[in-house]
Amino acid sequence: MTARGPRDRPALGEPSAATDVALAALDSALAATPPPAQAALLKQARQALLDERQRAQDHQSRYTALFDAVPDPVSILSAEGVVLDVNRAGIQAYDRPRDAIVGQPIELLNPDLPSDHLEPVWEALNRGDTYVIEVTNMRGDGSRFPVEVHSAGFSDRGERCIVAVARDLSGRWRAESRYRLLMESIDKGVILFDRNLNALSANPAAHRILGLAGDGTGLHSLLDPEAWIVVDEHGQPLPTAMWPTNRCFQAGRVIRSTVIGLYHRPRGRMLWLSCTNVPVFSSGCDEAGHVYAMFSDITELKRNSLLFSRAQSLAHIGGWEWDRGLQRLYLTDEARHIVGQPNDVQDMPDLLDCLRSDDRAALQQALADTIEHRSSFGLELQGQRRDGHSFWIRMIGEVSTGDVDAARIAGTLQDITERKQAEETLRVQARTDPLTGIMNRDAVLSDLEVRMASPGHDRVAVLYIDLDRFKVVNDLLGHNAGDELLIEATQRIARAIGTEGLLARFGGDEFLVICDLRDQPDQAEQLAERIITAFVPPFQLGSDEFPVTASIGIACAPQDGDRPQQLIQNADTAMYECKRRTRNGWQVFSQELAERQNDRLQIESRLHKALDGDEFRLVYQPQVNLRTGATIGCEALMRWQNSQLGEMRPDLFIRHAEHTGDIVRIGHWALREACRQVRQWRDDGLGVLRVAVNVSYRQFTGDDLARNVRSLLDEYELPGTALELEFTERVLIEDAPDTLRTFARLREMGVMLTIDDFGEGYSALNYLRRLPIHGLKLSQLFVEGIPRNRSDVAVCEAVCAIARSLGLGVVAEGVENEAQRQCLLDLGVTVGQGFLFAHGLEPGEFERHLAR
Repeated sequence: MTARGPRDRPALGEPSAATDVALAALDSALAATPPPAQAALLKQARQALLDERQRAQDHQSRYTALFDAVPDPVSILSAEGVVLDVNRAGIQAYDRPRDAIVGQPIELLNPDLPSDHLEPVWEALNRGDTYVIEVTNMRGDGSRFPVEVHSAGFSDRGERCIVAVARDLSGRWRAESRYRLLMESIDKGVILFDRNLNALSANPAAHRILGLAGDGTGLHSLLDPEAWIVVDEHGQPLPTAMWPTNRCFQAGRVIRSTVIGLYHRPRGRMLWLSCTNVPVFSSGCDEAGHVYAMFSDITELKRNSLLFSRAQSLAHIGGWEWDRGLQRLYLTDEARHIVGQPNDVQDMPDLLDCLRSDDRAALQQALADTIEHRSSFGLELQGQRRDGHSFWIRMIGEVSTGDVDAARIAGTLQDITERKQAEETLRVQARTDPLTGIMNRDAVLSDLEVRMASPGHDRVAVLYIDLDRFKVVNDLLGHNAGDELLIEATQRIARAIGTEGLLARFGGDEFLVICDLRDQPDQAEQLAERIITAFVPPFQLGSDEFPVTASIGIACAPQDGDRPQQLIQNADTAMYECKRRTRNGWQVFSQELAERQNDRLQIESRLHKALDGDEFRLVYQPQVNLRTGATIGCEALMRWQNSQLGEMRPDLFIRHAEHTGDIVRIGHWALREACRQVRQWRDDGLGVLRVAVNVSYRQFTGDDLARNVRSLLDEYELPGTALELEFTERVLIEDAPDTLRTFARLREMGVMLTIDDFGEGYSALNYLRRLPIHGLKLSQLFVEGIPRNRSDVAVCEAVCAIARSLGLGVVAEGVENEAQRQCLLDLGVTVGQGFLFAHGLEPGEFERHLAR
């Protein structure tokens, strides 16, 4: 069948053959001389048809004129991608006659399009959006040219059509190539800044002048106030508002040839630049959106000037020269000021007397080596000023140029006292929990290791404290209320133990207390009782009171462990036993618990070999639309069948796998197996939209997860949308920059990202708002209590409200009855999974489930 364009078929109002037939019939009726009244009606009808035909002709003329007046190629496509019409610019651009284009598939003009190229177009058009893509079109002679195509949808007499406008990008590409060539070839440094003074790009000359090439610092550090000291041409500190780039933004005009000095603290390097700043305005904007900063290195011109000396004094750098022949040490004024010895330092021994004994010996050795080998040295030294205050300096020295006998050694002194003090502050902070002010995990592990290694001091006990119901309070009232509770809990524990124990926050809502057992063997149990008593009064949070208790596990050295990690692990085991039994109490580690620990080791040893033994398999639990019951995806669930241990519960062996680190290998196997299965289902014609796979926090911190996912998607030829990764809130706590980058890379692939069991852990709402995730999974822990348990309903409502406010989807786990399904629908949750619909199914069972 030959497709017809709007010019081959009547447009709205265009005359048709039916109109001509009607006019002929009216003319014949009038020729038969009908009665006057009938004749008048026939004439009126004939005139109306003539008027309508004229209007249709006018409409068609306007359409043709407008269509051909567009300077860019415009094509009208059918819903199937057949060209229905093309304008004059298109005929010229494609160098083909109109008849050779109309009626042909769009692949004639772009043979590189994939077979499903219309799917994303219609997805965008059905949302009411315009679809934009850059492709390469082909002329009649086979030559190609780049275009940017904007597509929109419309309806023509009930048929869905697409209008596609192609903008030739050849000129823009040539201009961009010339711009890049210019930027890379000129000797001036060029940096593009935005209004926040973020460096967006820099040419090679800028990297060379500023010394950034190859050192990994990156553009973001260009204006780091901690790294640079900026001075004006007179050597005076230059406020940020007076930086040439800022002045250019403020004035909206070119700021020409401004001399500034830049001192880079980390490298101790001084630069003088001559800068010209040019504002860049976007169309229709009164304020510059960007500024080009162009600069030349004029450091050599300023090297020996007073301005350079002044800038060095601002950076707390002084010069020195030691003349060995004259036994004379020359110090600049700034150097004398740094060491705090105005006139007393005349020779090198005078300077050595200001230093600590160890540093004095280090400098003497460095000077001797420099003289012998004609080398250079750099030392960080500590000393004392004349007024009694201590100082830190970085001293650099080398043999003066042209000195064949090494008679003169010269260099610089830099005051690094503030930096050293800051490092000491950071060292203290590194051992302190920022929320509670007590020792943190690293500090207490270090302290415990020292204690257990000291002869006669190895009889210590560890109390592992976990707050009961803290997570519920934190989830209901928010992060700030949770922090208040942790601070007050810290104070209660500290008052309870007094000076008889060492307190540390181990993480989340967990604390450690270390106490000595040499003088009082039951010291740990007494402290545990005091702590339990301290938690009897409820916690006042706002206008409400919340009962929060503590579960405590106790392990004593050396019988329960002779290493810090082992002792803490056994105390943790005892704490979980206390939680399992009663909570609000304490439990001493025992042989029975040790046997359980041995069972765990048995599991872990077999778990390590399970992957090589092909003992794992995946089952698939459908995810359904709670309203219609339609299956819209599935979750891959791990199963382990061991010949000696039998069928192991996932919640048991996965916890062990995370503890040993085997979860990284197992998790990668699960990802590969899920991708392989989805590929097989797709090849079999099953419409599996997406499979969800659980990912451990260790896969984020111990493996290149994004690279592995990309490799698997490529290997099995799957789009990113075919995969959903579920992770627990532990990933939020491990909020390292690498984790954030992994999230961003996964999202760029189209992979769905979901927080599993949201609300069970230490909910990090502060991180939640910054992570590029798609949805939350409502934990079975809360779903199982709805609708009868008001607390669980309240938690579900809170999670749904958080999801809605952040634009996230919600999936409910553990839906087991109709009442739960209806309650979830009332809360706005439309997707769920659970035994109400199906348990975890083997691949064949899942296929039959889909068929049903």
